[in-house]
Amino acid sequence: MDIYKQRRAELLASIEADSIVILVGNIEQVRNKNICFPFRQDHDFYYLTGYAEPNAVAVLRPNASEPFILFNQPKDDYQEVWFAARAGQQGAIEQYGADSAFDIATFLQKIPELLGERKTIYLSDEQGRYHQYVFNWLDGQRKSVKFDQKKVFKQLHSVLPFIHQKRRIKDEHEIALIRQATQASVAAHKAVMQATRAGVKEHQLAALFMQKAGEFDCHDVGYPSIVAAGNNACCLHYSQNNKALENGELLLIDAGADYQYYTADITRTYPVNGVFSSVQKDLYQVVLNALNAGINQVKPGANWDSIYAAAMKELAVGLHDLKIIEASVDEILDKSLHQQYSLHKTGHWLGMDVHDVGSYHDNNGNWLSLEKNMIFTIEPGLYFPQNCMSVNEHFRGMGIRLEDDILVTASGYENLTAELPVEINDIENLMRG
Repeated sequence: MDIYKQRRAELLASIEADSIVILVGNIEQVRNKNICFPFRQDHDFYYLTGYAEPNAVAVLRPNASEPFILFNQPKDDYQEVWFAARAGQQGAIEQYGADSAFDIATFLQKIPELLGERKTIYLSDEQGRYHQYVFNWLDGQRKSVKFDQKKVFKQLHSVLPFIHQKRRIKDEHEIALIRQATQASVAAHKAVMQATRAGVKEHQLAALFMQKAGEFDCHDVGYPSIVAAGNNACCLHYSQNNKALENGELLLIDAGADYQYYTADITRTYPVNGVFSSVQKDLYQVVLNALNAGINQVKPGANWDSIYAAAMKELAVGLHDLKIIEASVDEILDKSLHQQYSLHKTGHWLGMDVHDVGSYHDNNGNWLSLEKNMIFTIEPGLYFPQNCMSVNEHFRGMGIRLEDDILVTASGYENLTAELPVEINDIENLMRG
C-alpha cells in the first residue's frame, strides 16, 4: 500500500491546504435480471487507493489528522457467502491504509462534517452517483450557520486533471505490471497465430488468446478482443467475432491481456493460410514501414506528433508506389489524401485504460514532448473495404494494422512487444512451424 499512500501524498501536496478530495468508486452494473457484469473499479479511484470492492467513497484532506478516510461496505456474513468477501471497515484500515473507515451507508450523514470550512472541493464521480448532492455540499455550511458566524463560499473543481497528468508518466511498479501484460499478450498472440487456419471461427481464436493469457495470471483482457478476418478488419472496433476464417484472407487481431488493472494493446495482421500473397505482401510492407518509421522517432524530447508525421509519410510513399493514389507523395500529404484509407491516428497512451488518460498537449495547446517512462502504442493501418471502388479490386476486403507498445527510456525507447513477429518472413516461419 506504500505506492498508493505516496500517490495520495503527492496529490494532497499539490492542492490547497483547505481543500478536500472526494473520490467515488464504481458500483456493480446489471448485465441482466439479477446477474451483474464482472466488477471493475474506477481506475482513478483504484490508482489512489488500490481498493477494488464496489460501492466505496474515499475522502482525502490535506492538513488533517486523518487524511485518508474510506467509506465502504461493512462485513456481512450472509452477503459474503452468496457473493464475495469484503474488507469491511477494519480491513480498510489494516489492508488498505485508511486512517479511518465508515459504513458507506453513513457517507451522506458524515460528509458535511468532513467538508467543514474547507473552501475547495475536488470531486471525481464518473458514474454521477452523488451529483444531486453537490450543491448541498457547496452551500450547506454557509446556509446552516447563524448570521453572525463565519460563512465559507465553497468552490467545486474536478480532481481528474491532477490524477490524469500523473498517470501519463508510469512509475516502476506500473511498468512492471505492463511488462507482465505485454509478455502474456505476446505469448497469446503467438498461440493464436499458430492456430490460425481456414475453418476456425474468430471467437475460437479470441478464446484461445484469453486461455493463453491466463497462464500468465491475467484474469481478463483490457478491451474486447478484435479478431477480424477479411473484410471485417475494415471495421476498426469489430467485436462480433463470429465469422469462419477463409483461405486467402488476412486476419487482423487486436488484443491485449490485462494484468492487475494494467493492459497491453497489440495488433498483428497475417494470412489465414500462413503465406502472404504478392498483393498482401506489398500492402503489408507499406504498413510495416510506417510502424518502423514511427517507432524510430521515439526518444525523450521528441514531439508527440512527429510519430504520426513519420508514419503517414511512409503510408503516402507506399500508396504512391502501389499507384493506389495517383499523386505525388508531397501532394498526398499536403491534401491528406491518404486519410481516406488510414482513418485513424497512430497511437495513444497505454496503462490502466487501453486508451489511457492524460492530455497530448501542453497548456499552450502545443503537442507534448515525450518523457522517460511514458508508455504508448504506435499503430498505423490501411483499410480497403469491399465497397471501396476507388482502389483496384485485388486490394478490396483487406484491412492491415500493426501495433506495438513502446516505453520511452532515458536515451530512446524500448519496444515492449518486440518478441512478437512482425516481419513477413518471421510470421510465415512461425505459422509454418
